[in-house]
Amino acid sequence: MTVLLNNSRERARFLRFAFVGVVGAVVDFGTFNLLTHVLAVPAILAQVISFTAAILSNFMWNRYWTYPDSRSKPIFHQLSQFAAISIAGLIIRTPLFAFLKEPLPRLFASIRIPPLSRLDPNFLGYNFALAIAVVAVMFWNFFVNRYWTYNDVN
Repeated sequence: MTVLLNNSRERARFLRFAFVGVVGAVVDFGTFNLLTHVLAVPAILAQVISFTAAILSNFMWNRYWTYPDSRSKPIFHQLSQFAAISIAGLIIRTPLFAFLKEPLPRLFASIRIPPLSRLDPNFLGYNFALAIAVVAVMFWNFFVNRYWTYNDVN
């Protein structure tokens, strides 16, 4: 964490990585909500599929924008490293999501504050659970990718 505080280049990379993460979150949440609310895919399976779509989006953005100077490794080698770290992140994320996906809809069902009380508690609970899991895994992804996948940059 001190590397982010003391190194302006790493801070800039982290901010780009975080922005890419926001783009990935849009892909992730959009895919997740399409699958669960339009196609009736079970939430656990939907979050795995949406996560995979976000991996591909994030890898391309990170390779070409966050770490444009990281080209000494072949793209498929780098993608496999990125995917392995992301799968480890999925292993962290899925139990966290599963743990939160039941109590959070109940919590939102009990809230009587407009406009929250007008929204579907399952929609709110699932998305809040997914958001918590995504933020937790973002830090894992940044640091491990920086020192393994993109270790060829200064």
